[in-house]
Amino acid sequence: MAPVIVFGPTGNVGSHAARTAEKHGAKVYLAMRGTSKAIPGLTLDHENSGKFERVQADLNKADSVAAAIKSTGATRAFVYLAHGQPDHMRSTFSAMKSAGITFVVFLSSYTIAMAGPEPADVQPSEIIPYMHAQAELSLREIFGEESYVALRPGNFATNSLRYKSGIAAGEVEMLGASFPADGITPNDMGEVGGTILALGPKNGQHIVYLYGPEMLTQGATSQIVGRVLGKEVKLKSQTPEVALEQMTRMFGSKPLAEYMVRMSTRDYEGAKFPYHEEGVENIQLYTDRPATKFEDWVKANKELFST
Repeated sequence: MAPVIVFGPTGNVGSHAARTAEKHGAKVYLAMRGTSKAIPGLTLDHENSGKFERVQADLNKADSVAAAIKSTGATRAFVYLAHGQPDHMRSTFSAMKSAGITFVVFLSSYTIAMAGPEPADVQPSEIIPYMHAQAELSLREIFGEESYVALRPGNFATNSLRYKSGIAAGEVEMLGASFPADGITPNDMGEVGGTILALGPKNGQHIVYLYGPEMLTQGATSQIVGRVLGKEVKLKSQTPEVALEQMTRMFGSKPLAEYMVRMSTRDYEGAKFPYHEEGVENIQLYTDRPATKFEDWVKANKELFST
């Protein structure tokens, strides 16, 4: 099996992808800006005894990406969207191909289908789907449709961590409590991504939707966390002005914060994400187990909400 390279293994999804690819027999190169940083879920004993090796690389520096790939001989890559690139990663993908990558697994976003439905249809005003759509278009042009897979997960379970201080206090103030949330977990995204990275896609898929098994709401996820922690959580409506101020600080970008506020104030009554059933089935297809429920993920990760 040809070696693979995982960019961003210190992230929750990248860590699971790396460990899953290694479990399937691949030699895994862990591409990191700082090679001494801890990798969640990967102990030093496992790293030293398994088929892992660290290599320095920065997705925002195409030359470092090419150098890392050439030094490892990797032919397959797992990659996420690196923000702040004016060409939406086109130069990074070009460097990957020139250095020897023949297949890419890209962590994209379900929002493309909501704003598009095709990547070329997404307008710049739809900031998050637009950035992912442009990256997908570059992958298609540079690698060809048969040589990449775009994972399109839903609303991350880890988004609930934004409200952990409010949950601890028993009251969560938020804008858009009715915003849909399926709570897709890092382990489900990473295991599917790592499996495809090592073994390739199934059924000819090059777009793979991934969702948690239940359609919840942003408000409900906070209350579920509270229930698991033994706390009653009340929801308090936040004004768009306060939300904009907080999100601007959180994201460091006012246009992105404005986009998030606009999305949060839409009417989502009874809404479901595009291809939800397919996205739930894909987890079973690639992991041979059911998709993880949000509440089960919270129970297994209670310490995240108390630190």
